[in-house]
Amino acid sequence: MYEPQSPAAARKRSALANFMFASRWLQLPLYLGLILAQCVYVYHFWVELVDLVMAAMGSQAALEHIIAAVAVPDAPAPTKLNETTIMLVVLGLIDVVMISNLLIMVIVGGYETFVSRMHLEDHPDQPEWLSHVNASVLKTKLAMAIIGISSIHLLKTFINAGAYEAKTLIAQTGIHVVFLLSAMAIAYTDRIMSNTGNSKQH
Repeated sequence: MYEPQSPAAARKRSALANFMFASRWLQLPLYLGLILAQCVYVYHFWVELVDLVMAAMGSQAALEHIIAAVAVPDAPAPTKLNETTIMLVVLGLIDVVMISNLLIMVIVGGYETFVSRMHLEDHPDQPEWLSHVNASVLKTKLAMAIIGISSIHLLKTFINAGAYEAKTLIAQTGIHVVFLLSAMAIAYTDRIMSNTGNSKQH
């Protein structure tokens, strides 16, 4: 459990140590930049959602925008809003949501871990994972989020599998498998380190 240092102990730190520790605040503009990126994703989500709704209501302009967004090179473009087109648009929306979740984990978890404590212990909306976040937990959760995003992209490719060459399908599947193996390796390594730490305490 973290115990604040006394003023006397704080004064004993060298000026260089204080300067190096204060350099963590250089990360603050990076997290603020990710918040701006989050705003862009929110705008993109609503543009795509509005286009989908308007296309379903018969708007030709919205339909053309959606078809252009989900069109696959060298594949015949659909001429109307069919089930496949709707599915591709919805998968795109889910992809945006999952990337947004990834951004939140990086922004909140990274700031809490590497910059400064947020003191959200009594906040009713504190995420469950934030109560025990550390660098290892953050790495594992980020890896799982990347796997989810990769799964969405792979599913979108498989829906239009006929428009892709076999080597493209194999390459995307291989990349997804690499993500899975990487996440398993990270989780296994963290488990070994946790068990080693617990055994040393006993």
